[in-house]
Amino acid sequence: MEQDNFKEQELNVEISEEVAEGVYSNLVMIAHSNSEFVLDFTRIMPGLPKAKVKARVIITPEHAKRLLAALQDNIEKYEAAFGNIVSPAPEESYKLPMTFGGKMGEA
Repeated sequence: MEQDNFKEQELNVEISEEVAEGVYSNLVMIAHSNSEFVLDFTRIMPGLPKAKVKARVIITPEHAKRLLAALQDNIEKYEAAFGNIVSPAPEESYKLPMTFGGKMGEA
């Protein structure tokens, strides 16, 4: 009988139009305590040394591990379909100001 209680249930997820539009982020800053992980999704603009947090998501350590596994699974599927994602060398990843690989514009 107990096994009947653990049958998979379908989860209906609602999303508002505003949330469905999404938020663009090109940098995530992560902090943690013993009870939570804080993910600050930020947007950096070329030539500006200031980033603006666009969304903050706070999750439990257990959820952080599930997120890590889900991201790894999805990256593997993406690379199988589209090829390897090329990442810059670690020392190049955090140089500011970011120019997105191009020259700075002049007016």
